[in-house]
Amino acid sequence: MIKQKSSLDQLPPEMRPAFQELGVLKHLRNAGFKKTFGYTCSHLFMLVFVLLFHQKNWFRLLESSKSEAFPGKDAVYRFLNHSGFAWRRFLTSLSSDTVQRVETLTSVTRTSVFIVDDSMFERNRSKAVELLARFKDHATGAYYKGFRMLTLGWSDGHTFLPLDFALLSSVKAGLTGIHPGIDKRSTGYKRRKEALLSAPHLVSELLDRAIASGVSASYVLMDSWFTHAPLIERVVERGLHVIGMVKNDNKRYLVQGKRVDLKGLYRSATQVQGKQRNILRQIHTELVPGIPVVVVFVRHRSKKNEWLAILSTDLTLTAPEIIQIYALRWDIEVFFKCAKSLLRLQKEFQGRSYDLLISHTTIVFSRYILLAWQHRQSTDQRTLGGLFYLLCDEVGSLDWAVALQQLVELMNEIANQVGKKLSAMIKSQLQLWISALPNYIKAYLPISGCES
Repeated sequence: MIKQKSSLDQLPPEMRPAFQELGVLKHLRNAGFKKTFGYTCSHLFMLVFVLLFHQKNWFRLLESSKSEAFPGKDAVYRFLNHSGFAWRRFLTSLSSDTVQRVETLTSVTRTSVFIVDDSMFERNRSKAVELLARFKDHATGAYYKGFRMLTLGWSDGHTFLPLDFALLSSVKAGLTGIHPGIDKRSTGYKRRKEALLSAPHLVSELLDRAIASGVSASYVLMDSWFTHAPLIERVVERGLHVIGMVKNDNKRYLVQGKRVDLKGLYRSATQVQGKQRNILRQIHTELVPGIPVVVVFVRHRSKKNEWLAILSTDLTLTAPEIIQIYALRWDIEVFFKCAKSLLRLQKEFQGRSYDLLISHTTIVFSRYILLAWQHRQSTDQRTLGGLFYLLCDEVGSLDWAVALQQLVELMNEIANQVGKKLSAMIKSQLQLWISALPNYIKAYLPISGCES
């Protein structure tokens, strides 16, 4: 019989309270993760989850003096390569539950947003990885082998939480195909078929799943690669507003019945008056499908003679509000950097199976969710409870004259409870302090109560 440690014993002590509070293993069980024999799914999940905190990869850990306490390599790889586990269901359950916890710490007046973006998932040294494809990095212009990691996240401006993702391959630029032995009824096969779909089509599905899980937001933020009329139209149909950067391409806008490009739209826009020198112009217009939008032109940060355009389907927002909300999109860039540099995305396991890529990416996302929740708990003053804000309200509404009177009365009360010598000294010092105050302040104090 295999002896197993308690799953929580594998965690660093600092992380156990947050892990239990979020019920990570409960979400894993509710997603249907079960095995008929051997190490449990919870044990194997925890083992991979804490690898990062051991500061070792799986190979080095098996070579260490603690190797006897861990299962064999095959047990872990069978778990990660299993095509029947519903990793998306687990991630959606964990992230939506965490979002609801964060919302209790967020003011109802605070804006929450969905953020959509993709990032490189590189496997440049691989040749036989399933569904491997060649992509162009639009930031550098170089080509790489791997996948596009399309990600949907949620943010309230303080905490970013990843909700869902898809590792996209390519039909035209694909280097390898789907493994022929995969069960077509399995969850893994559905994820493989999804990898060959277009990103705009998948964005709609990601949003539908997030909304169905109970996560809500007012806006969908996206960069210029996604801000196109067909996708904007699908997002608006779901009751959400879009705020996104606009690419200077052949898109047409309707101005007084005429179709103009972005440069023509800039010439037609009116200048924004006020102290915001970086906000150049603003115009209400329509996309060619007839979607009313407002476009704000801002000065390019590094190229002062150029401008950038930000589009919003919410016509009630002012130009500064549009820019302020769009700035939240940077949260997902920080998430990508953290996941790759600190949480070992792409690097920790080098398997060839598409299932392993999905499972390990999900575990990395769950690590980030746990750390984000811990950070929110330690930095948000509202986690101290409603008592903090009740005290703030009381202090804010307390008149200074009343506060000064209460202070003097408190000092007199203390003086009456101590010995005669100490009482006389307290009252003497209090009288000297009061006598040095301006007359208009003395008028508010119970002077007679201090004189004796």
